[in-house]
Amino acid sequence: MSLIPGIGLGTFRLQGNEVIDAVTSGLGVGYRHIDTAQDYGNEAAVGRAIAQGGVPRDEVFVTTKIHHEWLGREALLASLETSLERLGTGWIDLALIHWPSPGGEVPMAESIEALAEARQRGLTRHIGVSNFTLAQMKEVLSLSGGEAIITNQVEVHPYLANRRIVDFCQGHGVQITGYMPLAVGKVMSDPVLQAIASDKGVSPAQVALAWVIARDIVVIPSSTKPAHQRSNLAACELTLSPTERARIDELDCNLRIADPDFAPDWDD
Repeated sequence: MSLIPGIGLGTFRLQGNEVIDAVTSGLGVGYRHIDTAQDYGNEAAVGRAIAQGGVPRDEVFVTTKIHHEWLGREALLASLETSLERLGTGWIDLALIHWPSPGGEVPMAESIEALAEARQRGLTRHIGVSNFTLAQMKEVLSLSGGEAIITNQVEVHPYLANRRIVDFCQGHGVQITGYMPLAVGKVMSDPVLQAIASDKGVSPAQVALAWVIARDIVVIPSSTKPAHQRSNLAACELTLSPTERARIDELDCNLRIADPDFAPDWDD
């Protein structure tokens, strides 16, 4: 069983009152996993919403991510202390390295050891990585501290199944967390997803989420509207037939949406 709640609320691009309202309504409709990052610039607002949300702190799983500029030992530890101050949540449930060090500028061994030290110090209960390639995951798992890595958060949606990294991580006991599961809304106009959704009386977004969830992947869709948040949560109860899943499998075209200039050389 995953240590991470199976569905979370993403907060990328949300700021100020918008993120406070989204997290508050998300907690209200039943979300218990909130995903933020140093790079999002909204940790303080997320923390404020959690504090005001009426849900006991120990029932909310908080993930944040360390910016790639802070991957040296001292910088990483200091950045997490700052994140914890901004969040004001008492502890972080999961801290991830957001992106691998560009060009390997900071040795991975240093970053992973620092991340493990952060866990030992009690800054975070769990540690993981994000956007790590197959080759990088093999290296991570060979390093001191690598045995404590519980997830690799990567882009996963019907147009980017990301099978090699998913299969490798799952085969080595590392949970995959899938971000952008709705491909920034592209799933809504897809004829295959629309047809399956129509047959089941649900939305294409719910079908896409159910497909990701059926692969034992944690999903973190982002939504600011309570109705959409409820709909996304309901996708956890949606079952797709093997035939339906196979039809969605065929949509994979290696469409990578998150690919900044500092991204690693993808090996999928």
